[in-house]
Amino acid sequence: MTAASSPAPIPLREKVESFASIGVEAFITTRAAGDYGLGEGEPPADAVARWNALHAEFAAIAPRLVSARQIHGDRVLEHGAGEPGWTRHDGADGHVALAGGVACVVTIADCVPVFIAHPSGAVALLHAGWRGTAAKIVQKGIARMVDQGLNAADLRVHLGPAICGRCYQVGPDVFEQLTGWQTVRNRNVELRALLAEQAKEVGVRQLSASPHCTKCDNDRFFSHRAGDAGRQVAVIVSAVG
Repeated sequence: MTAASSPAPIPLREKVESFASIGVEAFITTRAAGDYGLGEGEPPADAVARWNALHAEFAAIAPRLVSARQIHGDRVLEHGAGEPGWTRHDGADGHVALAGGVACVVTIADCVPVFIAHPSGAVALLHAGWRGTAAKIVQKGIARMVDQGLNAADLRVHLGPAICGRCYQVGPDVFEQLTGWQTVRNRNVELRALLAEQAKEVGVRQLSASPHCTKCDNDRFFSHRAGDAGRQVAVIVSAVG
């Protein structure tokens, strides 16, 4: 008889492999990497230490690390050259970096991390829950890049680990805001499918998505709907020279 094999250990990060060929580093941490949630009051010391370690890891190529207190909206910030360090802005759910040396970060627990990269090295990172999806935050992030002369057809968009349509049910009002369709009962919604369609509407042709659901794969990721208070982070590093 042979002994049963042990399950493979959960990696600390899930990388966006499709961005590697254009020199852009992007990933989302897993539960194994620990909780990055900062909360609303005094942030936990261990979470702050993880953020500081993240900044230190990329400081040589990205002296600026930017994040925000997220509000489930559609505000997208644009970041250029600036002072080194970690800056946490207030009230935003998206980041665009056209200049080099910027690491953009969003926190995730079920919402969709939307990674966007251009062969020039310009990047964007969005946090899309149902409100951001209904407000078409993905199109607003893409528009910021197109306004700077980039072609949407050249962008690569990756939809990271998020709650799947089997696990995510919304009420009639939210369903109508997301789809334009009226209903009298709760319905299941796949946010990543809606975001992909929104990206295609504005000319994106290169799309990929993680196979993971934060709730189905709760051993691998934190999930708000599974009862977790913890948060993982999605990170993308601009590589513009």
